[in-house]
Amino acid sequence: MNSSLSLLHPYPFEKLNALFKDIKPADMPLIALSIGEPKHPAPEFVKQAIIDNFQHLSTYPNSKGLPELRQSIANWLTQRFQLNSISAEDHILPVTGTREGIFSFVQALINREDAPYVVMPNPFYQIYEGAALLAGAKPYFINCTPENDYLGDFDAVPAEVWEKTALLFVCTPGNPTGAVLSKEQFKKLIQLSDQYNFVIASDECYSELWFDQAPVGLLEVCAEIGRDDYKNCIVFHSLSKRSNLPGMRSGFVAGDAELLKPYLKFRTYHGAAMPVQHQLASIAAWNDEAHVEENRQQYRAKFNLFQSELGSLLALKKPDAGFYYWLQVDHDEAFAKTLMEKAHIKVLPGRYLSRETTDGNPGENHVRMALVADLAQCEQVVQRLKKIL
Repeated sequence: MNSSLSLLHPYPFEKLNALFKDIKPADMPLIALSIGEPKHPAPEFVKQAIIDNFQHLSTYPNSKGLPELRQSIANWLTQRFQLNSISAEDHILPVTGTREGIFSFVQALINREDAPYVVMPNPFYQIYEGAALLAGAKPYFINCTPENDYLGDFDAVPAEVWEKTALLFVCTPGNPTGAVLSKEQFKKLIQLSDQYNFVIASDECYSELWFDQAPVGLLEVCAEIGRDDYKNCIVFHSLSKRSNLPGMRSGFVAGDAELLKPYLKFRTYHGAAMPVQHQLASIAAWNDEAHVEENRQQYRAKFNLFQSELGSLLALKKPDAGFYYWLQVDHDEAFAKTLMEKAHIKVLPGRYLSRETTDGNPGENHVRMALVADLAQCEQVVQRLKKIL
């Protein structure tokens, strides 16, 4: 087997199962706030689009995707991020969810012989690290802490690291922190990319779950500074969170055509083309904003509930965007075990989403709480927590 497989860490939920192995939970229904899986209903019109196109079960999908799908994505990107110009033919590729897209993009990008760095936030979505390790790269972690508003300190990265960097991952809004990069921060990263010639990959799959102001995107900043070729800039988006469609495995990668052309060649061999009926249903989803606003309203109601009912009992800091609380506690594993044992509520210790560095583990003494359960279940969470806190 590939020797690099031995470098991979257990997935966070394996560690969580081990933590809870000997716990007998309270005798009440489990409420899981540990995994970022949306529980709001999928849009009915998307379901119907799949049903209406079942005949395509007999059709091989094309790796590049339907022109109509790429055009609907181009239209959405242009409207959402005020782009000057984006080509559905050259700047966009559908992927079967951002998880698959992120992993395969790293495999296509990295020149193994160089053994470069892939720079990423810490804590992070574990696919960044796993993809880097299996591509023969070395992860370099930027700690996201309360002191830097959970955005990381890019100035602290040594020049010798940037010089050997092939790829920088940013996640905005952040998983798990909910922090959002500003236009000024993106511009700074683009300047670093030009100086050291690395690719920026911006994971923006939570970008449509916001409260007061829509988060800025990497391509939006490119458009503002006239970088309409999106040189060395790539973004990932998904319908999983935006449209409550995690099981449809539908997303896209967009940006630099000079990077996407060889990546498409990789994908033809990789064989992860999106089924045609899912592509057609995705068009319907990208073309509609009403269900997205309704989705945002549901999350706003749940965060308002938690802030008003638990704000005096927990150090709840409402995120900039997304659906996670990144909650500071005295001890993350002990807190998670207490909630499981006394309230049958599952949350994720922050240390499972982070790595040890010379400055410590920035996830320690945080827990991630995903407000994915419906409002009625969230009300149950509030009542249970009030009894034990």
